[in-house]
Amino acid sequence: MLDDFLKYQAKTTPHPIGLEIDYAKGSYLFDTSGKSYLDFIAGVSALPLGHSHPKVVKALKDQIDKYMHVMVYGEFAQAPSVALCKKLIELLPPSHEQIYLTNSGTEAIEGALKLAKRSTQKTKLIAAHNSYHGSTHGALSLLGYEHQKKGYRPLLPGVHFIAFNDEKDLDQIDSNTAAVLLETIQGGAGFILPEDNYLKKVKNRCDAVGALLILDEIQPGFGRTGKIFGFENFGVVPDIVVMGKALGGGLPIGAFSASKKLMQKLEVDPKLGHITTFGGNPVIATAAHTTIVELMAGKWVEGIAKKEKLFRTQLKHPLIKTIRGKGLMLAPVFLDSIIPALLVPRCIEKGLLLFWLLWEKKAVRISPPLNISDEDIVKGCQIINETLDEIQ
Repeated sequence: MLDDFLKYQAKTTPHPIGLEIDYAKGSYLFDTSGKSYLDFIAGVSALPLGHSHPKVVKALKDQIDKYMHVMVYGEFAQAPSVALCKKLIELLPPSHEQIYLTNSGTEAIEGALKLAKRSTQKTKLIAAHNSYHGSTHGALSLLGYEHQKKGYRPLLPGVHFIAFNDEKDLDQIDSNTAAVLLETIQGGAGFILPEDNYLKKVKNRCDAVGALLILDEIQPGFGRTGKIFGFENFGVVPDIVVMGKALGGGLPIGAFSASKKLMQKLEVDPKLGHITTFGGNPVIATAAHTTIVELMAGKWVEGIAKKEKLFRTQLKHPLIKTIRGKGLMLAPVFLDSIIPALLVPRCIEKGLLLFWLLWEKKAVRISPPLNISDEDIVKGCQIINETLDEIQ
């Protein structure tokens, strides 16, 4: 299988990890040789309930027996997507009244940007340095890392960048600005938290000049920070919320939410303001709705702070400078970039899955399933500490 993978499947790097996966269950993956791997990645924050959760699997099978795809998004009323949108609105602030379902987080970013420009009739867009919002052309235009973009220009015009957490840059948000797009917690930059009411100050500036605040909740959303949405930790309500990853419980999905007044802008002048064939797919909507219901019923979100504390207690080593992030969105930062480069493959050899971050080369990501056991947290941290001893 590995030979065929390398020969036939397009890849994103010259040297993929290349594990040959047989099956996955709970907090573990198993390769074709039978070796198990404790998963501290969770599909890059996409599996809040771990792998093959039985309730999600059963719901998927039941829905497949009824129907899969019947019509493009927005034309037919289908119980799974209606139930999902209703559940999301129950969890969002009252000013968010409607959901647009998409195929992925990056498509949701595209839709949110279009909605902002359509509703404000402005064209200037602002994002943060070292941001990541996806890889499609619009999302790439607002990605704040030039090396990643230089081979794909020209991109969207009218895009400007500010420094995350730097109030001095807020005067760049002016009366020509359609929207400011920020990650609630910067992911690729190393799980950087907003400080000193930064997001509130951005929102106040947006309100003052008639711009919209779009918060990218694709990584921190759905419990990872100890709140359903990461912005709940920082006392701010954005105009548009973008969701993805964990929402699907392991299947591909994205969504963005806003007021009904805003969302109606996609219905007219022109009609079909955003079109997607498989957005709101009933099978995927079933997985998403079941995942959210189980997250709430299992009270996993309430236990995140305790699990974060356990990680921070267990992960202590002279090579770790600090641990950034919140909840189960954690990034140990090391003394130099060589340490993560060695740590990740050696931990994988020992049966622990870690992964690197996009832009911060001195750190690794820890984003396990939200229902990971305390025993597995301790086990994984011991592997990390032992491997760091060898590297040291």
